[in-house]
Amino acid sequence: MIIPIGAQNAYVINQGISREHHMTTASICFLCDIILISSGIFGGGALLASYPVLLNTITLAGIAFLTMYAWQFIQNARQPAENDVSTPTMSRGRRAVIIGALAVTLLNPHVYLDTVVVLGAIGGQFAFDERVAFTVGALLGSCLWFYGLSAGAARLSPWLSTPSIRRLLDILMASMMLFVAIKLALGLYTRLVAG
Repeated sequence: MIIPIGAQNAYVINQGISREHHMTTASICFLCDIILISSGIFGGGALLASYPVLLNTITLAGIAFLTMYAWQFIQNARQPAENDVSTPTMSRGRRAVIIGALAVTLLNPHVYLDTVVVLGAIGGQFAFDERVAFTVGALLGSCLWFYGLSAGAARLSPWLSTPSIRRLLDILMASMMLFVAIKLALGLYTRLVAG
């Protein structure tokens, strides 16, 4: 669930490519996952699932959020290649990077659906000791993913920064976000029809 390129992963990749506080970005995403995954598995997922209106509201917000980010990536991909080369990137301070990481994590309803609802529903079925093991495994996966993604993007930065690759990444990220938004919309439609 964590692997599809959504707003959060796109932000981590972009920070890795620019090499601006990319490990801080990975740390923020991982710390948020610790809180969200743990709360989902130990009761938050069941609580959220028991309030369909809240779940549907989060889903609608997720669809809007992902569609907006997809549109931004489409706009980036449409920029002429000369702009990518001639326009220097502005350096961002640590505080701005932290706020950005918190925004793409905590203001992204898709994160809640994945961590709190889905993982909470799966982990909530287990006995307490198995829940602990499941939580540790999920958090280990999250840790490896965010730090690996950040370090990998930084390492491949010279190649990933070329205009043609950036354009391809923008198109790929926009496509993934639209795909997830459509999936969320279909799930919402199914819930509304069934309910």
